[in-house]
Amino acid sequence: MEKRWYVVHTYSGYENKVKTNLEKRVESMGMEDKIFRVIFPEDEETEIKNGKKKVAKKKVFPGYVLAEMIMTDDSWYVVRNTPGVTGFVGSTGSGSKPVPLLPEEIDAVLKRMGMDEPVVDVDFEIKESVRVTDGPFTNFTGQIEHIDLDKQKVKVHVNMFGRETPVELEFSQIQKL
Repeated sequence: MEKRWYVVHTYSGYENKVKTNLEKRVESMGMEDKIFRVIFPEDEETEIKNGKKKVAKKKVFPGYVLAEMIMTDDSWYVVRNTPGVTGFVGSTGSGSKPVPLLPEEIDAVLKRMGMDEPVVDVDFEIKESVRVTDGPFTNFTGQIEHIDLDKQKVKVHVNMFGRETPVELEFSQIQKL
């Protein structure tokens, strides 16, 4: 099974709430290995009102979010039952799996959002022990508590002064023990 991008239909105006709810559900239900990124494309729009320049964000696809995921019964269920989600685009019936976006379709969306830089595919896992290889915490060891693929960062709990301290690091700053 490979990860693909799917279009999720939401109640209009709930895109950000759905993104937040889904990210929380992924974490609480341990689905980080099936559901990776959730985005809703926005463009910046400059308007001039009363002689003042104002930059506003405008949704590219109102009522939709995009989810990068491996489609399984479990991942489908988690997304489908997230508050504010009305369904997947491209599914033919209530129980059918949706059709993923074509690579060129998602590439165009990511490029438009300035997110077209290659994403590093990491093989780190939650609770895995790692050593810090760069930065002020070099040579400290700790356990990974959170992985943020969007920001390419991990939260590692390192033992400092006899207590566990959360430290945010880039993927390039750690290595497996």
